[in-house]
Amino acid sequence: MTIAERKNKEKEEMSKRILDGARRVFLKNGYERTSMRNIAEEINYSPGTLYFYFKDKGEIFNKLHEEGFRLLLAKCKVLDNVADPFERLKAVGKTFIQFATENKDYYNLMFLVDEADDYKKGGLNVATDAINHLAATIKACQEKGHFKDMKTDYLTFMILSSIHGICALFCKDRTQNFKDHTTDDLIKNGYECFTMMLERA
Repeated sequence: MTIAERKNKEKEEMSKRILDGARRVFLKNGYERTSMRNIAEEINYSPGTLYFYFKDKGEIFNKLHEEGFRLLLAKCKVLDNVADPFERLKAVGKTFIQFATENKDYYNLMFLVDEADDYKKGGLNVATDAINHLAATIKACQEKGHFKDMKTDYLTFMILSSIHGICALFCKDRTQNFKDHTTDDLIKNGYECFTMMLERA
């Protein structure tokens, strides 16, 4: 390994250490009450060290935000080879929910932790590709005769909101309010009820 390669590897490892520590702090404190100082304290480094890698906490937050959506989108795009668009849509929804249940930290940062107004525009831009991918799948369903006379944008918003609702209830431990059912049971059968309604639309 050359000196340059070793330095690049060390930089990548340090960036990952900062991001992992920042994820924990953002989830604990929220965006507004997180600072470069308490991120540095989380990973036992001086605040000055962090500024060699990120200009401020907003850049760190957006990096985590972007990583989460990139992981989610990659998992959804694997399903692009499913020929039937409605089966693909159902699979995308399942994948979305599975991502939330397996990556609770990422999901909370992507959807449930508020960020500063200065960074909201950038954060929303990162999510656009994922939303467009869902919309394209829905439009393909419409071209096959599903969801007649429905506007694609409104339908995309409704479907995304419904799937997100399941994920948010899981991530905030609100499924425990349904005392007669396990979380797994609620998620599995709740999503099946939702897809049955879509089939009839």
